[in-house]
Amino acid sequence: MNIKSIVKKPIVTEKATILKEKGENKYTFVVDKNANKFQIKQAIEALFEVKVENVRTANYVGKSKRVGKSVGFRSDWKKAIVKIGEGQEIQMVDEV
Repeated sequence: MNIKSIVKKPIVTEKATILKEKGENKYTFVVDKNANKFQIKQAIEALFEVKVENVRTANYVGKSKRVGKSVGFRSDWKKAIVKIGEGQEIQMVDEV
């Protein structure tokens, strides 16, 4: 599996921002559904050049959505909360 295909995008929500700024050094990402914790750790360390302490993952089932008579589903996805070492930081473009 390609390193860049494992980490899809960062999650920028209020809860994720609190985890990052609270001093816990935790960052949240949407990752590939089939990636395990070891692969996620390797991908984050290679992409952002930081030392990863631990990885927590959560699988989410896509919700059903309805538009008129048509019924569809959002796709399933996986979230990874990555804790990095003290004094390190991941620079993201989300700061405006």
